[in-house]
Amino acid sequence: MTDEIVSADECFSGGTMPDVSITPARPDQLDAAAAVLAEGFRDDPVMQGFVPRGPRRHARLVELFAAMMRSIPSTRRAVDVAVVDGDVVGAAVWEAPRTRASSAMRLPVSWEELGQLPRYLRALGLGGLVPAARRQASLAAPRPRLPHWYLGEIAVGDAARGLGVGTSLIEHRLAAVDEAGDAAYLESSTERNRALYRRMGFVELGPIRGLPGATPAAMWRPARGAAGPA
Repeated sequence: MTDEIVSADECFSGGTMPDVSITPARPDQLDAAAAVLAEGFRDDPVMQGFVPRGPRRHARLVELFAAMMRSIPSTRRAVDVAVVDGDVVGAAVWEAPRTRASSAMRLPVSWEELGQLPRYLRALGLGGLVPAARRQASLAAPRPRLPHWYLGEIAVGDAARGLGVGTSLIEHRLAAVDEAGDAAYLESSTERNRALYRRMGFVELGPIRGLPGATPAAMWRPARGAAGPA
C-alpha cells in the first residue's frame, strides 16, 4: 500500500524553502518515520480498511506502520527518511528483492512478523488480525514473480507538503535500483499519485480487486533495458 505522497507540483506557502536531506533511517528514527506515515495515510482509502476511523486511530496507525517496517528482515529493509532541521518529515519503506535461497525458505509468517505481534494487536485488535491478513493477501496477489524492489509505503508529513519531498524520496532509491539493474513495484490509491509514478517510469498493470471501498492500481517499473513482468 504505497501511497500517500504529494506531488512536487503543489505550491509551498511556508516562506523560505527549507533544506531537505534524504538519508537511510537510523534505528532511532523508525518511530518518527512511522508517525509521518500515520499522518500521511490518515485519509487513504486502503488504510481505512485496516484501521477504521475511531478513537486513538492515529496512535493505532503509528503502531501498525512501526510493526510493518520491523516485520521486514533487516537484511532486506530499506527505509529512507526526509529530514528538515533534524525532524523526519517524510519516509519511504522499501523491500529489497528476495534471493532464490530466501524465497525457497519463505514461511507463511516470518520470525520478524511474530516478533511484532504485540504491536499488530495494539493496532488492529484481536478481531482485526484476520481481516487485515486477508486484505494484505489481496494487495500482494498481483505482485510480479520477477525479482523487484517493492515500495511498501511512502508519505510526507503535513509540514513538508509541496516541497517535492515525495518525489525526492522515490528518486533517491530509484537511483540505486537503476544502478543495480533492478525492477520496482508499488501500489497506488489515487490518480494524482499514479500520474507522478508514470513520469518516473512506472506503468499500470491493472486494478487490485478484493479491497472494499478502494481499488488501488498495481504499478511496475521494469529494470532499465528489461522486459515486463512475467
